[in-house]
Amino acid sequence: MFTNRILLFAIILFTSSCGSIGDSLNPSGEDMREDVEVGVTGSDAGQNAPDFTVYDSLGNSVTLSTELASTDGVVLYFTMWCPTCSSHQDHMLDTVIPDYPNVKFLLVDYVSGSLDATRRTEISNGISTTEFTTLADSDKEILDLYNGTMATTIVIDSSGVVLLNEDYKDGAKLAEALASL
Repeated sequence: MFTNRILLFAIILFTSSCGSIGDSLNPSGEDMREDVEVGVTGSDAGQNAPDFTVYDSLGNSVTLSTELASTDGVVLYFTMWCPTCSSHQDHMLDTVIPDYPNVKFLLVDYVSGSLDATRRTEISNGISTTEFTTLADSDKEILDLYNGTMATTIVIDSSGVVLLNEDYKDGAKLAEALASL
């Protein structure tokens, strides 16, 4: 009996401190993000993509601006090599990449920690013989520049403007962004 009263008191205390929790239960649908300043360097859609140079899994230097100079655009996909990332990568390989042969698709491996570990992980996940180029983001340079995490997908056009920066869902937004290149 005493335990039930303590539990009831705790529940009342917790829920009374939630304030306007009803707002969270009935979202307005209004976009509450701050406006993006277009034309400045940043990771948001409409901004100029920050340049970077890192090594790919084979030890080759990869610079974003160099890749953009020879393609219609670049897609960055941040992978943790988990089942979710694997399914996204498979979806891109099967349904997106074939339609965009002049777009460079880069996997950003920010979890393996070294070039050798990135290569081993890439091979064990069956990615080493695909159209992806895997980047070893050992120092988390790209992760920090683009505020990326697992499944973050970024499309950058050939002029260096970010067209898309959001989590991969079903590939529809990615295809929409790529179609605008």
